[in-house]
Amino acid sequence: MKAFLFILISLLLLPSAQAEQVRLAVAANFLATVKVLAPLFEEQTGSELIISGASTGKLYAQIINGAPYDVLLSADQKHSQQLEQAGKVVEGSRFIYAAGKIVLWSSEAKPLDKDSIAGGDFSRLAIANPRTAPYGQAAQQALQNMGLWQAVKAKLVQGESIGQAFQFVATGNAQLGLVALSQVLNPANLYNRQHYWLVPEDLYEPLAQEAALLAHGRDNATAKQFLQFLRSDEAVNIMRAYGYH
Repeated sequence: MKAFLFILISLLLLPSAQAEQVRLAVAANFLATVKVLAPLFEEQTGSELIISGASTGKLYAQIINGAPYDVLLSADQKHSQQLEQAGKVVEGSRFIYAAGKIVLWSSEAKPLDKDSIAGGDFSRLAIANPRTAPYGQAAQQALQNMGLWQAVKAKLVQGESIGQAFQFVATGNAQLGLVALSQVLNPANLYNRQHYWLVPEDLYEPLAQEAALLAHGRDNATAKQFLQFLRSDEAVNIMRAYGYH
């Protein structure tokens, strides 16, 4: 009888235990930041965040094809809007949680500016794939608006995501990279955090990053709670420390 009661109680508790898990689809540029935010949220709520990071384009494809994510933290607005149109986002749940910036970066501690690209004194320049990564698209726009796209095209090495582009530079496979400011400012960046060139924001379309409650998480109260947490002063201050505004 005791065994029966234990099984019955366990089954009754199972739905709430599942509701305490939230599956996050996180754009690669925000991965380091969300890994700082996650323990704070988990400690406050007793919930568990399961984080998957990739380029926004790749996450979009996964969600369209039925990946069971509850929350999307996109690197742009376009993909979340398209997902809403496809019925994959809960209507009215989208909001801008951060705005990112791109920088020219080298793993070596040395001053950088536009001339570091124009001078051509490098063999590889890393960017994220413009077709799948909003930060890669921003990098392409900046290079085009500086009149340098054709000049550097043969030297480009494209990462699957902004995370991979950063790794190309960090490991020396590229001497320069147009990466996310948040990656450079990340305390886990053991390379150069002091020297980088902040690319003028009028050279690329704003990197307004949208959060959204996905259809899979419609009934997940903890997913909604996490989206509220993203708007809190505590979360906003951490995002600012990582270069978002």
